[in-house]
Amino acid sequence: MTPHPFDTAVSLTPLDAAVPGRFAGASSPDYWNMVGPFGGTTAATAMQAVMQHPDRLGEPIALTVNYAAALGPGAFTVLATPVRTNRSTQHWTVSLTQPDAAGADSVVMTATAVTAARRQTWGVNDTPMPAVTPPVAAEKMAFPGGGVEWIKRYEMRPLSGMIPRVWDGSGTDSLSQLWVRDNPPRPLDFSSLAALSDVFFPRVWLRRAKHVPVGTVSMTVHFHADSGQLAECGEGFLLGQARAQAFRHGFFDQTAQLWTESGTLLVTTNQIVYYKE
Repeated sequence: MTPHPFDTAVSLTPLDAAVPGRFAGASSPDYWNMVGPFGGTTAATAMQAVMQHPDRLGEPIALTVNYAAALGPGAFTVLATPVRTNRSTQHWTVSLTQPDAAGADSVVMTATAVTAARRQTWGVNDTPMPAVTPPVAAEKMAFPGGGVEWIKRYEMRPLSGMIPRVWDGSGTDSLSQLWVRDNPPRPLDFSSLAALSDVFFPRVWLRRAKHVPVGTVSMTVHFHADSGQLAECGEGFLLGQARAQAFRHGFFDQTAQLWTESGTLLVTTNQIVYYKE
C-alpha cells in the first residue's frame, strides 16, 4: 500500500546504532507552507523522534517546540535525548539540524518533551466541548491555490471565525471553531495529534482582518489522552477551537483545544507568534 502523506512526511531513519536517538529525515513537499514546511509537521517530527527512541518510557504528556529558523527543502537530522528518567516520567531534549548555505549544520528547531507511565485515576473534562453543528452537517472548506500544500492534507469543516474574505481591518474577535481530520483519513496517533494542534490560521488575521506577516516562535502541546483514547477516535473528526488573549509589541498568543466527536478533550495547546506591521 502507498503510505499516507503524513507518514512519509515524518518518516525517520536511524543513523547510528551507537546513538539510538539520531535520525535522518527530509522535508515533505506535500506539507509545504508559504516559505517552508507546515510547522505542525516539524512538531510532529520532534514527537516522532521521541516515539521511535528505543529507551522511551510511557507516552507523551507534553511537547514544546521552538522554531529557531525556517526549515528548508531537503534532508535534515534529528537528535532525541532522554536527559532524565524517573520512576514514572521521562524528560527529553530534541534538536533538528539542516545544512546552511555554507554546508555547515545549523539548528532550525529545538524541543523539549515529557513522557510518562500513565495510571488509572479519577478524571473529568473540566473544559467541556462546546455545543456545535456535527461534522456531517458542516460544509467542507474549499482550499485556494497559491502553493500552500499543507492545507490540502486536512479535511476542514469550519463552523465559525474563519479567514476573512475582505482584509479591511474590521475584525472584532479571535475565536475560531472547526471540525478537522487528516486527508485522506488516517488513524490518530501522538505525532499526527501534535501536527493537528497547529492547523489554526494566525489569530491576528481574524482579529484585525489584516493580512500581516506572521511566524510561530514557540508551541506547547499538552496531551490529556492516552493511546487507547486515540485508538477510539480512529479516523474521526476532531473539534478544534482557538482564540488569542493578547496582541502586543509584535507578538500574540494563541490557545486552542481539540476534542473528539464524543467530547473527550485530547489536547490543549498554546503558541507565541511573531507578527510584523
